[in-house]
Amino acid sequence: MTLTPIQARLASWIDDHFDAEVAFLQDVVRIPTDTPPGNNAPHAHAVAAMLDELGWSVERHAVPEEAVRAYGMETITNLIVRRRYAAPGPTLALTAHGDVVPPGEGWTRPPYGAVIEDGRLYGRAAAVSKSDFATYVFAVRALEALGIALHGGVELHFTYDEEFGGLLGPGWLLEQGHSRPDFVIAAGFSYQIVTAHNACLQLEVTVHGKSGHGAMPETGHDALQAATRILNAVYAQLPVLRDIRSQVPGIGSPTMLVGRIDGGTNTNVVPGKVVMKLDRRMIPEEDTAEVETQLRALIAAAVEGVPGIRIEIKRLLLSEALRPLPAVQPLLASLQRNAQHVLGETIPAVGTPLYADARLYGAQGIPAVLYGAGPRTVPESNAKRGDEHLVLEDLRRATKVVAMTLLDFLQADAPR
Repeated sequence: MTLTPIQARLASWIDDHFDAEVAFLQDVVRIPTDTPPGNNAPHAHAVAAMLDELGWSVERHAVPEEAVRAYGMETITNLIVRRRYAAPGPTLALTAHGDVVPPGEGWTRPPYGAVIEDGRLYGRAAAVSKSDFATYVFAVRALEALGIALHGGVELHFTYDEEFGGLLGPGWLLEQGHSRPDFVIAAGFSYQIVTAHNACLQLEVTVHGKSGHGAMPETGHDALQAATRILNAVYAQLPVLRDIRSQVPGIGSPTMLVGRIDGGTNTNVVPGKVVMKLDRRMIPEEDTAEVETQLRALIAAAVEGVPGIRIEIKRLLLSEALRPLPAVQPLLASLQRNAQHVLGETIPAVGTPLYADARLYGAQGIPAVLYGAGPRTVPESNAKRGDEHLVLEDLRRATKVVAMTLLDFLQADAPR
């Protein structure tokens, strides 16, 4: 499809400044934000300084230390950039998170080196989602470089709590009344627009027994043996979950797994305590409160009547699903139309089994989708694995699509 003259100007500006965009992304990737431990304020201040150099006013919203420590992290400073144009007009928020999982094993390039090889930039969060710090900043810069009359506004939300659930990231900004946009584009992937995602429940199950000498196991109450009953009960549910299917394209069935087990004292000691961490993904059609009640009951029933055994169940996370709102249609249509212009193909609107910060905006009645720089599928970018990378051409294309979508909503003659 042929670009309009004004779209061609946007695309040309992005091409002309693409080296600067890549350099910006390299700077963003090179500063570690491993979560845990979650000492992320230094990254936020560095990004704010980069944006200050562009002449943009940056709001630094530090979450109180007491709340952050109680949450299990060290520091969080969330950023908001507000670009106001003439009234009236909508406000679109572009949001990406800067916190990341630790690098882990399997890297052949430095995880914070931002090395470029064969058109790919390697580094932790190069694909998810520090890439969209660059996408969104340069899309806004391209829009403003047109020098045309604009109405409404753009906000950039760069937050630092997605890996722990987002409640002290976008959730905190919304709760504190710092922002109330009309539409949201959250970090995503170039070849699909995500309009729905799964809910997630994470539980910590502590099984208390009594330690005993390995030569006299009858003197103890084996917490690991009791924990095995819980494991068997949990995994016996998997065939049942596989029979439940979502009606949202891209989302399959609910899932459940025990991702971590800790316990015991030594090889020759009856385990007196075992701690398990469990992850249950829920499709958008499921009721999260009902699922949690049923799962707690399943766990309790598995060890009911076992002598000397007591359990504690603690909720670690409850992330609600993102469900598409009817008002999201204009945003979806604009992104798909502009992606057709830039990519030369129709990109689908789908759901994803992952969960993301976008749900926190959707829960406030704000139409939200996920779209940004990245691959067709998460695995091909090695996201959250060794050698995570971003194809730089995907960054270029996504920046153009986002810039054209902002133009659709904010140019002076846009429908109101």
